[in-house]
Amino acid sequence: MAILDDLSGFEFEDLIEDVFRNLGYENVRQAEKTADEGRDVLMEEVIDGTRRAIVVECKHTGTVGRPVVQKLHSAIATFDFDGPKRGMVVTTGRFTDPAQEYTNRLQQNDDPHPIELLDGEALREIADEIGLDLYNGRIEILCDETLRPHDPATDVDAPVKERFRDIENIEAADLPEPHSTVTFRPVVAVTADTNAVFETSVGVIHRINDRTQFVVHADRGHPKVADDDVATLVIENFHAAVPLDIGQLTEVFDDVEERRFGQTQTEYKEWAVDRLQDYHTTTVTYTGDNNVTYNKTCKPNLSDISVQSIEPVYLPEVRQTTELQEYSYPYEYYAAGPSRVTLEDGIHRCVHCETSGIDETYTYCPNCGAIACRSHIKTERVEGEPVCTGCAVTERFALKPKYFYGEQNLETFREEYAEMPLHEKAMENPLLAGGSVVAALLLIIGLLVI
Repeated sequence: MAILDDLSGFEFEDLIEDVFRNLGYENVRQAEKTADEGRDVLMEEVIDGTRRAIVVECKHTGTVGRPVVQKLHSAIATFDFDGPKRGMVVTTGRFTDPAQEYTNRLQQNDDPHPIELLDGEALREIADEIGLDLYNGRIEILCDETLRPHDPATDVDAPVKERFRDIENIEAADLPEPHSTVTFRPVVAVTADTNAVFETSVGVIHRINDRTQFVVHADRGHPKVADDDVATLVIENFHAAVPLDIGQLTEVFDDVEERRFGQTQTEYKEWAVDRLQDYHTTTVTYTGDNNVTYNKTCKPNLSDISVQSIEPVYLPEVRQTTELQEYSYPYEYYAAGPSRVTLEDGIHRCVHCETSGIDETYTYCPNCGAIACRSHIKTERVEGEPVCTGCAVTERFALKPKYFYGEQNLETFREEYAEMPLHEKAMENPLLAGGSVVAALLLIIGLLVI
């Protein structure tokens, strides 16, 4: 297949490793480059509960003959694995008749180490199945599954109503329907093993045996590792992913957008390997045979890092905006059914200052629609309801400011205040009235003493 001719032998092996991983084989990894002994890629499969090893020989050539297949048969027999084993030869070209006859004979004789042949035509069929771009040797992302953008057991606006429950002076049931949009953002979950041993003349000074799992935001641009809470949301809900049906979702959300994966799966793999190589690089201090202390930088080779899986899925980013009179309250979050990771909470935020967070008390002002913190909420004098300092009309009575919904309520209270007896007017400022009484008593006591 001339379309893959630009790949080197090692690059072709790397490509085939990705191909088999996408086909669902387990523990797919490359053998040591220096002495593969007829083994390029190693992997495993489980058939009827039995785990079997598969030894793969990759030949980036036009024709593969019988000697290659015979060499692989010997490599399978000597491969150390506690269980059944079989082999596979993959080529971009074709197999000679003797090569095919040899593999057929192994099968007919029920050989314990059968061999499967995959030629260029079979590779093309696989390419269509997994999204392999044969023109550049890259595995493209083919994904049609998403985490659930909402909990099917409740209404789409249930998260907003839940968020409004602790806002004082407003009932969640009385809220208008929010404007809901959802953007399906691509992410990939990467699982990789790093196994490396570092030795000097004094023996092993450092060892790495680690399995790493992380989630990567896969939009256009540079990949970015997701925060821990987002990674947990994705990993814990991967099993509950559903088909991405844009047509059905437009009946539920006001606006729906689907973002494309920014890179190929192969590029995400290369990026993950580079990142893990840097992550595991460390400096080790050890004492040599001459009793001298040395520092050695231990950096795993690329071959020490094996990517076990790259699983794509769409992560719904939901934004719901509630309009209350003069103000808009956005609530934005990543969704996975009933589970959420909040990105922006405009509901628990005072419109008049920078106070925010769920630990504060917030009250709804029915006069203008503001949600305000305790510092910016007062009691309306005529109706006794909350009013925010942003919209209230104020005037001092008995030297104390009073707050009103508007000029009409202010005028109403002016008339009431004018008809009040003196003691009632004084009680419009309890602190001042109390202070006046105390001052009067002190004056009387002073006069009696004199």
